[in-house]
Amino acid sequence: MELGTCFNGSNVNKKLFFSAPIIQKSNFLPCSWFKNCSCRAIAKGSTISSLKIQEKVTGMSSNHSQDLELSSLTALCPLDGRYWGKVKELAPFMSEYGLIHFRILVEVKWLIKMSQIPQIVEVPSFSEGARTFLQELIDGFSMDDALEVKKIERVTNHDVKAVEYFLKQRCQSHPEISKVLEFFHFACTSEDINNLAHALMLKGALNTVILPVMDELIKAICEMATTHSSVPMLSRTHGQPASPTTLGKEMAIFAYRLSRERKEISQIEMLGKFAGAVGNYNAHLSAYPEINWPQIAEEFVMSLGLEFNPYVPQIETHDYMAKLFHSIVQFNNILVDFDRDVWGYISLGYFKQTTKAGEIGSSTMPHKVNPIDFENSEGNLGVANGDLSHLSTKLPISRWQRDLTDSTVLRNMGVGLGHSLLAYRSALQGIKKLQVNEAALTEDLDKTWEVLAEPIQTVMRRYGVPEPYEKLKELTRGRAVNKESIREFIQKLDIPVDAKTSLLNLTPHTYVGAAAELANNVNQAINLLNGGHIF
Repeated sequence: MELGTCFNGSNVNKKLFFSAPIIQKSNFLPCSWFKNCSCRAIAKGSTISSLKIQEKVTGMSSNHSQDLELSSLTALCPLDGRYWGKVKELAPFMSEYGLIHFRILVEVKWLIKMSQIPQIVEVPSFSEGARTFLQELIDGFSMDDALEVKKIERVTNHDVKAVEYFLKQRCQSHPEISKVLEFFHFACTSEDINNLAHALMLKGALNTVILPVMDELIKAICEMATTHSSVPMLSRTHGQPASPTTLGKEMAIFAYRLSRERKEISQIEMLGKFAGAVGNYNAHLSAYPEINWPQIAEEFVMSLGLEFNPYVPQIETHDYMAKLFHSIVQFNNILVDFDRDVWGYISLGYFKQTTKAGEIGSSTMPHKVNPIDFENSEGNLGVANGDLSHLSTKLPISRWQRDLTDSTVLRNMGVGLGHSLLAYRSALQGIKKLQVNEAALTEDLDKTWEVLAEPIQTVMRRYGVPEPYEKLKELTRGRAVNKESIREFIQKLDIPVDAKTSLLNLTPHTYVGAAAELANNVNQAINLLNGGHIF
């Protein structure tokens, strides 16, 4: 169904109209208004008889149907509009420009590789000047060059062939390279070029942008852990008061979890194939049967900094991508857990947030300082995980030797990584605003002396006091417990004096176990996890 809304005039009742023939009766709109209304959101059957409107309701003025220029206001994806400034570092890798650039790289490097194979006498070894010329096609690749490729694509309707033609055009004036133009894209299927380009895009985006920001995030949480290692905090299990911990130790948990997943991501090997139309080197062997093409392909793929996948159909089978995106999803899930916990601590008053002059928290409630950074982070992680989860489950599946479903899906890798990056930076921004409110932490601990039931019954067990758990349950479960009632219970215990003294000295603030030590040691634990590296 089609929707339409008429917005002509500020004092006119605005109404939604569905596709004709919906009957809309109106007795309050003057004839002059209809005469002046240029939109098509007027329902059939108006009581104003002078209007013989028969056209289908569309709700779109003809004045609004013109093409809009792409800008931050018209971009369909907010990554390319509202959030561009926070994610633009990914553009050289994950954009259409980045894809074309890496295709250029692969095509040029393959021509250079063939010039180094003695059996291919038709492509003699290039001079230093020719190699410099070819390398400049990669290093000097510009936005104008990418636009020229797209211009060629409008004719070919084939993106990879457009790259080949672009390179031939650029090299036809070079006296040496012009003699071997037909060896651009030699024996290649488009996927030979694309799979290597995609792997290089991912490798560059991860190493240059994503992993460094992950490290920055982990470092920031580690600093929270060590700075607040000894700040006691009431735990909550099932939302109810539980044995105390320290704020720092709870942050250390997230730092360590994120570090483990970050390590997993960094160790995933980026794979590449270069075996022709169906993975058998058919075309290669028909032209040069004496060459060991699997060995050449392996050498070429590994020269690009990728690992070689020898058993493939037409496509690289994308199993490594599935593993990579699954791992990023898990990193993101851990960060969602962090975002929600910090959001909760802010709600409890354990954290205050620094304010910035001019910022507004609510359009109607002036006092509000909302935890928007952690909410933005959580929301973007959800969007990222939706995209990355689809990539990881779809990409390893391809009909027979290949279908084209992976091609359009792969163009969305930047969406998942972009929303992940945006989420990481939102979390970092939120962390920088946090201030610990120790008064609120202390107040909660002072009100929950019942949490000492655990250590008391544990010491009673050691010294053979019968039914220790049951006695403490009777004292504390569903009852108001305070410092005096706990001390009175301890005084009556038949246990050694030193044990009794130790229990009498215990408070909810000091009953934190090894939490402070664990928090202080988190950097060392992460260093060991990463083989003595990081931070």
